[in-house]
Formats: sequence, C-alpha cells, structure tokens
Amino acid sequence: MSRTPVSLLAAGRAALAAVRSSTPLVQCITNSVAVNTTANALLALGAAPAMVDLPEEAGGFAAAASGLLVNLGTPGAEHRAAMRAAVAGATAAGTPWVLDPVAVGSLPVRTELAAVLSDAGPDVVRGNASEVLAVAGAGAGGRGVDATDDAEAAADVAAELAVRTGAVVAVSGPVDVITDGRDTVRVRNGHVHLTRMTGGGCALGAVIAAFAATGPDRLASTVAAVLTYTVAAELAAERAAGPGSFAPAFLDALSVVDGAVLDARASLA
Repeated sequence: MSRTPVSLLAAGRAALAAVRSSTPLVQCITNSVAVNTTANALLALGAAPAMVDLPEEAGGFAAAASGLLVNLGTPGAEHRAAMRAAVAGATAAGTPWVLDPVAVGSLPVRTELAAVLSDAGPDVVRGNASEVLAVAGAGAGGRGVDATDDAEAAADVAAELAVRTGAVVAVSGPVDVITDGRDTVRVRNGHVHLTRMTGGGCALGAVIAAFAATGPDRLASTVAAVLTYTVAAELAAERAAGPGSFAPAFLDALSVVDGAVLDARASLA
C-alpha cells in the first residue's frame, strides 16, 4: 500500500475538521427506514442534511449541493426517477456522489438500477460484501439487507470494481475494506451495535458524501468518514447498555469525535 496509515490518519483529521468548519450540504435520496437516522447522523457530525427526493427538484438541488447520497433501500418509481435526475445534476456540476446499493443481487428492480448507476460515475460505492459482489457481477446478493459474504472475501472484487467504475469502493464489515483499485485500506474500528441500529449502514453513506465534499482525494476522504463513524461507534458502545441506548449515544459520540480521538483510537492497515 503506497498510502500509509500515518498519512491517511493525518488526512482524516484534516477532513473531519473541514466537515466541521464548512457544514457541507448533503442531499440524501435514501430509504424510508433510514431517513431520520441519516439526517441526525449528519447533523451530529456537523453537516446539513437535505432529503430532496422529488424528481422535479432532485437534479437542480444535486447541482447545488455539496454531496449526494443515492441509497437503493426503498426504490419506488418516484425515487428511481429522482435518483436518475440527481445523478445527472451531480455529474454535470461535479458534485461528489455516493451509491449505496442496498439489497442488490436477489431483487431485480434495484439490481438493474444499481447496474445503471454504477456505470454513471459514482465517486464512492458503499455496501456490505454481498452487495458489492452483486454490483460487480460476482455474486447473487445477501439475505435481504444482510451480508452473507465476508468483506475480506470481497476485497479483490472491490478493487476490480473500483478500476472499472473509477469509484472508491467501501466494503462494510467487522473490518471495513476501502479501495480505489490501487491502494486498499482496512479500518479495524467499530462495534457490532451498528448492525443492530436501524439505518446504521445507510447513514454511513451520507457521512461518506459529507466527507467527499471536503476535497478531491476520494480514498482519503472515504477512509476518514469510515474511521470517524466507526470510532464514534466504539465510544457509544462504551456508554450503552445495548442497542436501544446505543443509538442516541452514537449521535452524541459523532458530535464529539475529533482529531485527538482519531489519533488515540484509529486502527488502520
């Protein structure tokens, strides 16, 4: 790996500070289950959420936003039209955008849409191992929104997908794998309670979009986003009695993570 953990950690501190100082406006076309969690995570981080998902408004707003999340969790017809319009607007304006291919592989409508969108030039593709394998054409998807594959098993396919699409690919799991096709980074932070909180993975896609707005280095900004998110999960788990109390503790933790906390807790390889 040519990007060292030390250099990526330094870039992560700078990206987190930039999010806090610039309050990026993140447009979220996301699933109905995760709207509240996603908006609150962005607010806690210091970004500004905007759930603009009408087809007539999505394209123009994406052109003006700092970042865009396209999440395929509940892809009704109007949402699908809004996604296409937003991607076109973001592409024309150079707005960085994140594709989260929720539950692709076994479900035909979202799988077809994911194929179209992954060829439209996302800056980042974020999903669990089964979703990433399905987008790459190397798997049939998981069990609904749950992965049946391991992130490490998807690492090589993720790198190939990154080369093909030009996107950074972030594979979520007990150890997160992030690659631009040249360098592959593993983030070993996090806590299992994230998988027991509604919208935990979906909100990460929006956080990645907020960090992408801080500069053109997509690998560094994605690593920074995942690191910040997973370190916050560790802080929250230390205070929580279980998944129910974890969710509000996680928002509190997102609001206080800073460069010094990242330095103390980061586990990058």
